[in-house]
Amino acid sequence: MVDRPTHWNDIYSGKAENQVSWFQVKPERSLELITAAALDHTAPIIDIGGGTSRLADMLLAQGYSDLTVLDIAETGLSRTKARLGAEADKISWIVADITEWQPQRTWKVWHDRAVFHFLTESEAQDAYIAALKRGTAAGSSVIIATFAPNGPERCSGLPVQRYSPATLATRLGADFALYAEDEESHATPFGTTQQFQYAAFRRR
Repeated sequence: MVDRPTHWNDIYSGKAENQVSWFQVKPERSLELITAAALDHTAPIIDIGGGTSRLADMLLAQGYSDLTVLDIAETGLSRTKARLGAEADKISWIVADITEWQPQRTWKVWHDRAVFHFLTESEAQDAYIAALKRGTAAGSSVIIATFAPNGPERCSGLPVQRYSPATLATRLGADFALYAEDEESHATPFGTTQQFQYAAFRRR
């Protein structure tokens, strides 16, 4: 059994921001799906597994005012706070394992790029979905990006579960209605590509 917090803190401690495979200068597809789902810039948005992602920076720059970033690795969040400087005070930061976390509020938009696909055991997936249900309400948008069926089978030394929008919809269950999907051929800093699948759901 992998000690998830230790594993991810070690990953962030050992590599620069642009040396991890998931690094994006601009998370374009995430931004497109989030801004389409949250026309009101006061809408609460949470980024699951935000780590050192620049998504929070860009949402702040666009005027979003109720942002939360959750990650299992305090090291990753600390780097992002340092990068943002005083702007970091405008964001709520949560260090937690999503499979053990109990949300205390709901968000209009739940965004996750590449956390759910690391949960390969049904118990962990169930725990994530329980947190998802507790952290959203009817009408909330849920945007999840995973490795596509033709994507990598492993990442950062761990196995992953690959999904299509249809198989992800089945796994999340009837409370979530698929309304948009997109594909991405992500160029890693190492000159390789990874096939991602984005799926957007409406909470029923």
